[in-house]
Amino acid sequence: MTAGDQDAASAFVRRYQARVYGLALTVVGTPAVAEEVAQDTFLKAWQHASTYDARRGRVATWLLTIARNTAVDAVRYRHEEPMDPDVLVAVLTPRTPPGTDTEAAITLRELLAGLPPEQARPIVQMAFQGLTAREIAVRQEIPLGTVKTRVRRGLRRLREGLEVRDG
Repeated sequence: MTAGDQDAASAFVRRYQARVYGLALTVVGTPAVAEEVAQDTFLKAWQHASTYDARRGRVATWLLTIARNTAVDAVRYRHEEPMDPDVLVAVLTPRTPPGTDTEAAITLRELLAGLPPEQARPIVQMAFQGLTAREIAVRQEIPLGTVKTRVRRGLRRLREGLEVRDG
């Protein structure tokens, strides 16, 4: 695809189109906008294919990161209310059919589902809606420090559950 091979690009789109569209739909909540986000995602991937570095992660991770960022931008630019974080938590936490996700992704979903809602909600808002702690505090009408504490505690529990160690 980096060399401009259209057949490679077509195969790439066919392979990842469902995942990209699904993520976009989860974030933006509107099928028409999700289609636009998916199209923009593949266009960006085509334009920036030379920037992909296999040493930094799988191509699916790279592409889904582009999709997530594009979807968050679409929500911000539309100035509409993004999907309710509680709904996002519910969508993200069910088990998927065997073989469709990595063990780590399934474990992360299970850990996210196990967090208290007051910790899961701001983590989802930050990760999938691109909100800052300050924006979350304003929307939930709670102190900024409370949001930061909830995020910190939730992330600590996720790290412990995933057995992530510093250093």
